[in-house]
Amino acid sequence: MAFSNPGFSQSPAFSKNGGPVIRQQQGAAQPVEYNGMTAEQLQQLYSQPAAGPTQTDRMTYEDTITKTLLAFGVVLVGAAIGWFVPALAFVGAIAGFVLALVNIFKKKPSPGLVLAYSAAQGLFVGGISSIFESRWDGIVTQALIGTVAVFVTTLLLFKSGKIRASAKATKVFMIAMIGYGVFSLLNLGLMVFGANTNPWGLRGMEIAGIPLGFILGILVVIMAAYSLVLDFDQVKTGVERGAPRIYAWSAAFGIVMTVIWLYVEILRMLAILRGSD
Repeated sequence: MAFSNPGFSQSPAFSKNGGPVIRQQQGAAQPVEYNGMTAEQLQQLYSQPAAGPTQTDRMTYEDTITKTLLAFGVVLVGAAIGWFVPALAFVGAIAGFVLALVNIFKKKPSPGLVLAYSAAQGLFVGGISSIFESRWDGIVTQALIGTVAVFVTTLLLFKSGKIRASAKATKVFMIAMIGYGVFSLLNLGLMVFGANTNPWGLRGMEIAGIPLGFILGILVVIMAAYSLVLDFDQVKTGVERGAPRIYAWSAAFGIVMTVIWLYVEILRMLAILRGSD
């Protein structure tokens, strides 16, 4: 679950200087200066290559994409290990949860912690994927296709301006997230204490012949898609306001967290739908 990264809203924007300062002394002709620079110095400045994120120390789309792909690369490495050692899924889940809290509440993003979170989540995703695949052949491929489809569709709609984050929609999203969190904790408690013997708990209940888990899964996928919209909006805001380059790691963390949440929900939804097949 990805929430709004607080660092973006407080990031400093690019400062804008006033108009040109032209100085010329009386008497002998002196080189015209623009903000303290001569024409020759300005020409040398304009001839230099455009400054990149390293030189400007500002967040850019390209740098954010690079960091996000790097984080996903670490997820894939961890997933490959977890696939062959499914028992590591439990370790990855605990470590990922702890590292997620650390990254969320840390004031300044840490590349090492973001990559460590990605590695832990990779172990978790790889482990549960291997377990699910051993019972329902082809389910991992279906879940991956569904995840990519939702991600790409959401990105294209956001890029085209057809969907945007709004205060009202975000408020509804937060209420839905709290409700879903309460339901998940209640369902877990019922299963742990044996009050519900269904393998999926309350999710295994049927409404008009349709598993409750499948109905909830559709709603959660919509919630995850809106969470992606919030993530994309953070990136857009951060770049436009000239946020420090380090906050590209916050964007990478948020996107990775949302995509993994989306994948797990789709995987579980398909498993519930396929039942004991």
